Amino acid sequence: MTERFEFTSQEREDVLSLYNQIKQEIGSSLLEGDEEKMRQYLTGYIEQNHIHRDVFGLNPMLLSFQTAYLVVEEIGLKRDAVLAVLLHPCIEDDYLTIEVIRREFGESVARILHGLQRIQELYKKNPVIETENFRNLLLSFAEDMRVILIMIADRVNLMRQIRDVLLESGESNPEEQGKRREEREQYRKEVSEEAAYLYAPLAHKLGLYKLKSELEDLSLKYLEHDAYYHIKEKLSETKKSRDAYIQRFIQPIREHLEAAGLKFHIKGRTKSIHSIWQKMKKQKCDFEGVYDLFAIRVILDSPVEKEKMHCWQVYSIVTDMYQPNPKRLRDWLSVPKSNGYESLHITVLGPEKKWVEVQIRTERMDEIAERGVAAHWRYKGVKGESGLDEWLTNIRSMLETSDGLEAMDQFKMDLYEDEVFVFTPKGDLYKFPKGATVLDFAYHIHSKIGNTCTGARINNKVVPLRQVLQSGDQVEIMTSSTQKPRQEWLNIVKTSRAKSKVRLALKETQVKEALFAKETLERKFKNRKVEQEESTMQHLIKKLGFKETSDFYRQIADGTLDVNHVIDKYVELQQGEQPVTGNNIAQTAADFVLDNAQLSTLNAQLSDDVLVIDRNLKGIDYQLARCCQPIYGDKVFGFVTVSGGIKIHREDCPNAAELKKRFGYRVVKARWSGKGSSQYAITLRVIGNDDIGIVNNLTSIISKDEKLVLRSINIDSHDGLFSGNLVIMINDNTHLESLIKKLRTVRGVKQVSRL
Repeated sequence: MTERFEFTSQEREDVLSLYNQIKQEIGSSLLEGDEEKMRQYLTGYIEQNHIHRDVFGLNPMLLSFQTAYLVVEEIGLKRDAVLAVLLHPCIEDDYLTIEVIRREFGESVARILHGLQRIQELYKKNPVIETENFRNLLLSFAEDMRVILIMIADRVNLMRQIRDVLLESGESNPEEQGKRREEREQYRKEVSEEAAYLYAPLAHKLGLYKLKSELEDLSLKYLEHDAYYHIKEKLSETKKSRDAYIQRFIQPIREHLEAAGLKFHIKGRTKSIHSIWQKMKKQKCDFEGVYDLFAIRVILDSPVEKEKMHCWQVYSIVTDMYQPNPKRLRDWLSVPKSNGYESLHITVLGPEKKWVEVQIRTERMDEIAERGVAAHWRYKGVKGESGLDEWLTNIRSMLETSDGLEAMDQFKMDLYEDEVFVFTPKGDLYKFPKGATVLDFAYHIHSKIGNTCTGARINNKVVPLRQVLQSGDQVEIMTSSTQKPRQEWLNIVKTSRAKSKVRLALKETQVKEALFAKETLERKFKNRKVEQEESTMQHLIKKLGFKETSDFYRQIADGTLDVNHVIDKYVELQQGEQPVTGNNIAQTAADFVLDNAQLSTLNAQLSDDVLVIDRNLKGIDYQLARCCQPIYGDKVFGFVTVSGGIKIHREDCPNAAELKKRFGYRVVKARWSGKGSSQYAITLRVIGNDDIGIVNNLTSIISKDEKLVLRSINIDSHDGLFSGNLVIMINDNTHLESLIKKLRTVRGVKQVSRL
């Protein structure tokens, strides 16, 4: 509920005072007639009874003037942004239209207001606001970056105006008073949560660190009232002694660093209330238990090539003076954070047995951290490591010199030009590369959805599956059980994930079609009482002009090639050639392999490394199956492939049972004979506790064995456990068994198995 109201005398004074201050700051940027037209529209808006107080009794017109002053004073925006802020309530209540604003005040003001309206549309979709994707969507969705800056300023202002003491509602009915009180409490909670989850991170990303800290502290004030005032009072009580202590701590460090000839300056700062509260929760302690209430920062003026050396030199000087806590050492010099943050953090025991955090970094590192690069994100389109810093610096400079449309074109978030953000009907938000289609979205949800996708409803409008996605789209996929993946889909999808899924689906379809075609062909052969021989069939396939066997069976499956015609040609070929004697399929396969030198082996064989196929046939080409990676000493068997070559599988291969059951006539015996010096690739799966040094212990065992070569290692950790695959070149299975036993003895290793 809202209440119709009249301006109080104090509110009139406040509005007039703010108006004069704003005009003094931006007067030079105002155009002729701006003031008269704005006064006319605002007066008309008020007189038509559009203005109502909000649930806290706040005057929305006064709020607009307060926000306008904030965007001028704290951020540096000028004419266009101020007019947009003051006229926005008129647009919200349909008193004015964007077209009128464009005609009266220009394109730039209209664009800002249009951006504010688009942002409000996003809220109606009810997404989860605390996600990084939603923050990124806001940045890409707002056509003008001033829209985001105004949103941040508006939320800071609103948080400042909300008071802890609920205003009397004027309701005489206790039940109505209770409802109003609940309504205000819920409103305060929602506003504060959005400040913490959405606006504070946005402010940090854009380099508005002062506003970011204020939003965090104010949200804590309203969400955790008792905690906020407890910490505030404690900080007030200890401020004088804390400042004196910082000086006592810094002075000897400064003297030693100067004596070492280093160029530097030192900062000492008390951490924010919000930061202290986070530490209290993380460390599960009270205020007195947080020993690093303030941080000392040593910032070195050092050339890039000497940065690390000088930082560690400072570390050595500080830890010689004060006892360090080794558990609190954070080395982001050797391995910077993924967001580019570089610094050396140590905690030392200072005078009076108090723990103090010391941060050591260079001017370059400090600038990167302070200018927003350490905000867990990266702008797309910014070139070079210092691109974001230059971009933010240009923003500051531009805001000081211009507020025009041309300048704001540079300010637009083209940094997100390579990404789009779209919603599911439930409000889930996903990120895709620019140019991604409905089909990409479908495969992102699930392979089955992608394989059966026929199109989509975007913003309730039916579109084809090749429709390109735009930021802010709400996408609902349409499917059909009769739909199947097609080859041309590879040209429709943009993401590598979707392409791989389409290829997999096409491959599975081809395999099914080939099996169906083979079964059809075999049944027709039996009906015509013609005995089918693999070697003759291969010769026929080549004679019919097929380079790939799969193409032959595909044409059988889709009816392009008549089965009876194939059988007739087969009989002609069989009658015109010398038949193969006996029923030794291995001999036939071997003859074929020997006639086709183009087949290559997966592992290069040496002359003294012999594999014997079936009846002591040696010297024929074969391939070691990728699915089970057999090595010398494994029990193996051969399998005659469709192309006539032989693949060697382990007896315990995951595919062995199915191959022998369905294609027993193509299985041949195989065994190792002799012993060469070849090495074979095997993969080991290792699972264990995610302890420091465990991976080094594993690789150390392998590196110490001269007969082993570690080809690759892929490790992933989750919930205190790590799992990984090690690809190793090894001589034989005896050596492999010995290696597995050694790896299992490593402390923390829970499982070692061969894949």
